[in-house]
Amino acid sequence: MKAMAHVGVLRALVEAGMRPAEIVATSAGAMVGALIAGGLPYAAIVPLVCAVKRKDVMALNRAALLLQGVGARSLLMPEPLRALLHRLLPVHEFARLALPLRVVATDLDSGESVVFGAAGRTDCTVPEAVYASMALPLYYPPAVIGGRRMAEGGLLHVLPLEPAAGIDADVVVAVDVGPVPLAPPPWMKLAPPLVAAHDRAMAIVMADQKARMVAAWTGDPARAPLVLVEPAVDPYGTFAFDHTVDFIEAGYRAAHAALARVRAT
Repeated sequence: MKAMAHVGVLRALVEAGMRPAEIVATSAGAMVGALIAGGLPYAAIVPLVCAVKRKDVMALNRAALLLQGVGARSLLMPEPLRALLHRLLPVHEFARLALPLRVVATDLDSGESVVFGAAGRTDCTVPEAVYASMALPLYYPPAVIGGRRMAEGGLLHVLPLEPAAGIDADVVVAVDVGPVPLAPPPWMKLAPPLVAAHDRAMAIVMADQKARMVAAWTGDPARAPLVLVEPAVDPYGTFAFDHTVDFIEAGYRAAHAALARVRAT
C-alpha cells in the first residue's frame, strides 16, 4: 500500500505542469502505473485506491498451509488480487493504453528481468503483467506467462531505473517507496518469525540494490537528469490499508520537495 504514494506524486507533477510521457513500474507501483497509463486522472484514481481493502489483497491460504505447511506454494491466495486488478485497471490491452507502460517482473526460471508492454513482451494482459510484478515470493505464487514463472519485479529492480535507461527522456522522475536498511519497524514484531525473517532479508537486499542503482544513474553524465522522490512511508507495513490517504499525501509532499530542490540547483 506504500506504493499509493505514486498517486500523490502524480498530483504534484500535474500541478508543476509536468505530465508523464512514459511509465516504468514495478511491484505495487505497477498497479498505480497501469491506472495512470490507462488514462485516469488523479481525481479518478484516488477513490479507486482508497476503496482497496484488506480482503481484496490478503486472503490467507489456510487450507494449503494446514495440509502442506512449509510445502504450500504461498501464504496468500492469488485469486483476490487477480480479481482486484481485473476490476480496478481500466485498460487490459497494452496497445490500448493512453501512455506507454513498461511493467517489470522477474523470470524465476532464468533469473532475468522481464519487461512487459512498451519495448517488451505483450503476450499477456495488463492485469496479468501487473500481478506478475507484484507476486512477491512467499506471499503470492508466480504468474505463469509463456510457460515461464514470473514474479516480483523488485527482486532485480526495486527501483526500475535500468529498464528506463533506454527511454529518450528530458528528465526521469523516480519514486522510491521501497524498504529501508534500518532496524525493522515495530509491526514486524507481530509477524510470524518466518515471515519477519523473510521480510527483513528482502528489505536489506532491496535497499542495497536501490542505493547502487541510484548511484550508477547519477554517476553517468550520459543519462537524463534524475528527480528522486522519497515519500516518508516508513515505518508503515506493506499491508497498511488504513494509511492510504497518508501515503498519497506523503507522495505529494515529497514530489513538491524534490521538484523544488531541482529548481534551486
